[in-house]
Amino acid sequence: MNQFPTRIGVFAVVGLSAALLGGCEFGPKQTTQTGHRGTGMDQIVAVNYRAKQAAIPPEPYPLPPDGGPTAAESYQNVKVLGNVSKERFDHLMAEMSQWVAPETEGCNYCHNPENLASDEKYTKVVARRMLQMTQTINAQWSPHVKQTGVTCYTCHRGQPVPANKWAMADAMPASMSILGNKRGQNSPSPEVGFTSLPYDPFTQFLVVPQQIRVAGSDPFPQPNHVVSIKDTEMTYALMMHMSSALGVNCTFCHNTQSFRAWNLSTPPRGTAYYGIRMVRDINETYLASLQNVFPNNRKGPHGDVYKVNCTTCHQGVSKPLGGVSMIAQAPALKGPTLAPAAAASPVTAAAATDAVAAEQTPLGEPAVMTAQQ
Repeated sequence: MNQFPTRIGVFAVVGLSAALLGGCEFGPKQTTQTGHRGTGMDQIVAVNYRAKQAAIPPEPYPLPPDGGPTAAESYQNVKVLGNVSKERFDHLMAEMSQWVAPETEGCNYCHNPENLASDEKYTKVVARRMLQMTQTINAQWSPHVKQTGVTCYTCHRGQPVPANKWAMADAMPASMSILGNKRGQNSPSPEVGFTSLPYDPFTQFLVVPQQIRVAGSDPFPQPNHVVSIKDTEMTYALMMHMSSALGVNCTFCHNTQSFRAWNLSTPPRGTAYYGIRMVRDINETYLASLQNVFPNNRKGPHGDVYKVNCTTCHQGVSKPLGGVSMIAQAPALKGPTLAPAAAASPVTAAAATDAVAAEQTPLGEPAVMTAQQ
């Protein structure tokens, strides 16, 4: 009997299995139980993947002592950080060159070497606005970035343009697909974990404060909480993005007993709540304000500026850079010290914008939080 066809079949099965497993993370896993047994609340982390994603920051330049003449007294056209000492200002410029600018250009990436005060290069105008943005994040969004803070390197990782960014998406071609693609989904996009969910949840949720929550508080339909399948799929798409961006399961933030209930949720859900609003603030207040500054090659297919999402900073780990803080080597990026009430103002404003009827607010949810998220 000829065994050749049988062997071909075996090889085909093995080959198909290898292809299907190609997307799996091999190697050791770290499992942490975060809830009662039987609830499925375990965090499973691929150790090798986390180590690979937690990039090692570059060796910092020695931080000079503070004091002496300020940057505004020493240079022309210093519109941000003018009150920083010249020594600390020069140090930060060198750090920024290391964090952002290509090695072949260095300072010249933003500056005209013949006239450092000139704003003729758009990159300098953008860098100035990004400095303001970074200070705001560190000073006013501590409910999300905590004491770790952020620097230019958190997003840029040595590249002039962050690797992870987004703009309004074009519909992916689906002429050969029987599923069609009229709703901007059913295409294998990494943004939503290669699922059939809508692959651009960012325009709806990470620019304007659209309703995110879709889970009800009652097992039966309620007149004041009716959510369409379309809206539900969009919310799930955002959740898939956040899960992939942080390299975590849904139960990192939610409790399987009730994904809606705040009093059952884990502390990271509160951190994520502020993170969503921080990203909106970055996209609307800072990046959108540069719409007329960026050239066309730095914009998306619809002409809007590239914006940030969770992956921009996190890049596959729950704490960017594995939790390493770089803010101590760039103290000027901490921003002005604000009183607690002032520090919470962006979050309070966002919560007011997102406000819903009081009777829809879940029991145990912090007062500043609403049923929006």
